[in-house]
Amino acid sequence: MPLVDDLCSAVMNSEVANVELRHLRALAAIGDEGTVTGAAAVLRVSQPALSRTLRQLESRVGVRLVHRTTRTLELTDAGRRLHERARLILQQFDDALLEAADGVRPLRIGFAWAALGERTVPLLRTWRADHPETPLRVHRLDDPEVALRRGEIDAAFLRTEPDLRGGLEACALYRERRVAAVLEEDPLARRPAVRLEDLADRPVVLCATAATTDELWLEGQRPHTFEVTNVDEWLTAIATGDAIGVTAEATEHSHPHPGVRYLPLADTPPVTVRLAWLHTPTHPATARFMDHVRHSIRGVLPR
Repeated sequence: MPLVDDLCSAVMNSEVANVELRHLRALAAIGDEGTVTGAAAVLRVSQPALSRTLRQLESRVGVRLVHRTTRTLELTDAGRRLHERARLILQQFDDALLEAADGVRPLRIGFAWAALGERTVPLLRTWRADHPETPLRVHRLDDPEVALRRGEIDAAFLRTEPDLRGGLEACALYRERRVAAVLEEDPLARRPAVRLEDLADRPVVLCATAATTDELWLEGQRPHTFEVTNVDEWLTAIATGDAIGVTAEATEHSHPHPGVRYLPLADTPPVTVRLAWLHTPTHPATARFMDHVRHSIRGVLPR
């Protein structure tokens, strides 16, 4: 990332040497909250003090980081790049303080929807048996890729193709078939499998944290869709007959529901399950976990 690379290389001989953690915290809060008012409240400082801190940071970095008008505030391209890295730097700093006080922290693994389905518990149990010195914590997140870039987790299981720019790496683990989730009383529930054309005249409920479905339908053939924010709302929409869902097969294992039946979706490509991590690991056990995953899961694809 050019801005941060240039910043690091200039640390010993320019104004950038005077960038402090308070400057990075200010930018992180402004980027997260979207307003100086909200950021000041989060940081528990006055708005004028926060504005001065931001101006100091811009002066020392030498670029405009925030574009302001009388009504709006948004990060510039440079501001977005530095904001992303600032979140990572701050998280790593907080982790370092924690580890200095308490020893090595748990390895944090994120996922958005169903982790590895039926493979999840065996994977975690064998990790505990093989690596008792390194506890592991699993976190369900709305956007594990963003959390990974910020250093909030150390690795993530993804069912969408990650953006590998900015220091992110990933490998494919295996492929899962797609399934349709329907109300148990729906006539489709009596079939052994369904096809996309069977869903053409039905509302389809989408969730931002589920496997992507938009690319399944050709232009002009996409059914009516609406979006919900989490798996509970997704299941409720299906169980009440408001919609049909499309997802990866791990959902059937991780999210069974008494009013929902999962059926193979016969004419759709499978979903690739990936493991993603930062090029510069945020935990000393990250590489060992990657090896553990590769050796524990059957049908591993070539890297």
